Amino acid sequence: MNLKYILIWVLRIVAALIMLQTLYFKFTAHPQSVHLFTILGMEPWGRIGTGVLELIASILILFPKTTGFGAALGLSLMSGAIYFHLTRLHIVFDGDAGLFIYAAITFLCCLILLVIFRSQILDMFRPKTTGS
Repeated sequence: MNLKYILIWVLRIVAALIMLQTLYFKFTAHPQSVHLFTILGMEPWGRIGTGVLELIASILILFPKTTGFGAALGLSLMSGAIYFHLTRLHIVFDGDAGLFIYAAITFLCCLILLVIFRSQILDMFRPKTTGS
């Protein structure tokens, strides 16, 4: 195994684990999660919808043939999370900066994965050639 292969799997696992561990709080209507999405005016549909999208992103990231798509979705979700932390929720939300830090780590992991697997996304836009 080479270092790049190991790094890619570390990035996949870190991004997926962070997104997956938040699902418990979103899907069980944990008071902090409900409070957060209430402040954003997105409770309950935003909490549940974000959870579903994070689950999809995590699954896509873990499969090599779909890592680019999962990374793009994860990057989009974390961009939203970081935006709301910087504009409405603040970095320290409910006495804890952990949510912001996790969003930033996941953002970085997804960004690196998207750069590495960008061809998966770009291939969707390339014309298909048929051999004659």
